[in-house]
Amino acid sequence: MTAPAILVVGAGDATGGAIARRFAREGFTACVTRRTEDALTPLVERIREEGGQARGFGCDARDEDQMQALVDTIETEVGPLEVVVFNIGANVHFPIRETTARVYRKVWEMAAFAGFLTGREAARVMVPRGHGTILFTGATASLRGGRGFSAFAGAKFALRALAQSMARELGPEGIHVAHPVIDGAIDTAFIRDNFPERYALKDRDGILDPEHIADAYWTLHRQPRDTWTHELDLRPWMETF
Repeated sequence: MTAPAILVVGAGDATGGAIARRFAREGFTACVTRRTEDALTPLVERIREEGGQARGFGCDARDEDQMQALVDTIETEVGPLEVVVFNIGANVHFPIRETTARVYRKVWEMAAFAGFLTGREAARVMVPRGHGTILFTGATASLRGGRGFSAFAGAKFALRALAQSMARELGPEGIHVAHPVIDGAIDTAFIRDNFPERYALKDRDGILDPEHIADAYWTLHRQPRDTWTHELDLRPWMETF
C-alpha cells in the first residue's frame, strides 16, 4: 500500500523539520518545502538516515499556481495527503513608524495569504476522501499584538481567523483543523545567537524543544473526532501568560 503523505510548508531546521521527522517515524512520507529546494537537503537526508521517506520541494507558498502544482504532484507521485502543516514564521520587529507598506504586505503574504493557499489546497484533496488533518502553527502574536510587532501580529491574527473558519466549515466534512499556539522561545540557532540569556534557560526547560512540539502535533493528528482539539497552546512552565 502507498504510504500516506504529510506536507510541511516551512520546514526549517527546528519545528518544521522536527514535525516532518516525527511523522516520518510513523510511516508517513514527509514532503517538505522551502523556497529553495537545496536548503532542504540536510533535512531530507536526515529523515532517510533515520529510516523514513522524504521528498523536498522548492516552492513559494505565496504563489497560487505553485501551491496547486505542489499538491497535485504529491497526490500523483507520492501518496494521499493525510496531514498538511503550515509552519511559515515571518516574525519581524519594526516600530510602527518604520514599518513600510512593503514590509507589512510581505509579512501578511508569508504568514496569512500563504496559509490560506495551503489550507484551501489541502481541503481540495482531503474533503472528497472525508478525512485529513490541517494544522496551522500559531504564535504568541496570534493572541496579542506586542510592541513593534504590528505586521507580524496582524498576519498571525489573520491566520488564526482562517483556522477557526476552516474548522467550522470542514469539521463536518471529516477534516480536523487545529491551531497550535507556540507561546515562547524555541530551541533554535536564532534564539541561541540573538538571545543568549533566554537560550541559557534551556537547561531549566525554559524554552520549547522542537521534538516535544512535534509530539504534540502527532497527538493532534491521532485524536478521535469526538475529542478534537482546535486550539492548543504550548509554553514552557516558566513562561508568563
